[in-house]
Amino acid sequence: MTSERQAQVDLEAIRHNVRRISEIVSPAQLMAVVKADGYGHGMVPVAKAAVEAGASWIGVARVSEALTLRSAGVEVPLLAWLHTPHTDFAAAVEAGIDLGVSGWELDHIVAAARECQRPARVHLKIDTGLGRNGSPVELWDSLVGEALEYQDEGLLRVVGLFSHLAVADEPQRDETDLQLERFREAVALAEDAGVDAEVRHLANTPAIFSRPDTHFDLVRAGVGIYGLSPFQGQTSEELGLRPAMTLKTFVAHCKRVPAGQGVSYGLNYRTPQPSTLALIPLGYGDGVPRVATGGPVRIADQVYSVVGRIAMDQMVVDLGAQLPTGETLLGEEAVLFGAAENGDPSVDLWAAAAGTINYEVVTRIAPSVQRVYLNETPPEQSSQQGAE
Repeated sequence: MTSERQAQVDLEAIRHNVRRISEIVSPAQLMAVVKADGYGHGMVPVAKAAVEAGASWIGVARVSEALTLRSAGVEVPLLAWLHTPHTDFAAAVEAGIDLGVSGWELDHIVAAARECQRPARVHLKIDTGLGRNGSPVELWDSLVGEALEYQDEGLLRVVGLFSHLAVADEPQRDETDLQLERFREAVALAEDAGVDAEVRHLANTPAIFSRPDTHFDLVRAGVGIYGLSPFQGQTSEELGLRPAMTLKTFVAHCKRVPAGQGVSYGLNYRTPQPSTLALIPLGYGDGVPRVATGGPVRIADQVYSVVGRIAMDQMVVDLGAQLPTGETLLGEEAVLFGAAENGDPSVDLWAAAAGTINYEVVTRIAPSVQRVYLNETPPEQSSQQGAE
């Protein structure tokens, strides 16, 4: 039975993007970031596809996400970096999950290591300018020293040193140079103190493409593995990436209306001429931004714009006067965004209509929209299975 509302996720597009990014950053390794349920694409299927394509690490924000991935059979190194005092550090240590440390977490992690009688794997994080988590520069020396003392006691292993960039998506800004300088200084201090880290990592998706001097041993690719561009004015295609998600439904109603017909709450739009309106059964309850009036919808190989306010579970497009009387598009496929190669509108157009970024548009698509996975088996495996 065909789902009425689908977010189709092409896992071969995920694999393609992982391979593309891996080529760019080689010999650095790639961490595929699958937090927020894989940016709305599905955390477990995306993680498995990324590993199949060569990602050697997986990154998430929360320990609960990492535990889900471990339970699903993801065996590569997993890093979780966003914690609270209620985080289940013992479960993380037991499952061999790497833990980001900004300062206060260290004692909690050491207590968990003692409880599990197993050394924890930690990555020390320095705040180089983003101002979120990460150790302040003035406390870095003491954090490194404390971590090394615990390492000498066999309670942990300092596996990594890392930070996060604030404006790498705006390559013309000089703050990235300052952050890189601070990171190099922090790494040098840690190494002089005796840290022998497996990986140093700083680069996010925009830095992967614009700042090869930030790649170090490992890069963290988030939005890029989903085929989306982090840059204003530069498309996915120009970066060699393939958007993985297509959001689609079917026209739920189609009717002729006179000139001056108001549309949706507030009647902010009125038809300028006798026209045909099509009802699209997706709305802000499904994660489509309420403010995104003007967002594109492809119906029958033509792209129309949403008119009037987007409601909780529906929106309207004005098909214009070109449909002959009696003709209807009821039941036709309606695609909000997808891949350019299929003639679909870009998610970037929806982001522009909503005054936000493409990351948010895909991430907020609600569980009420069924995820349908394409190309779950890599092509090479499919051909091998067919030959057996």
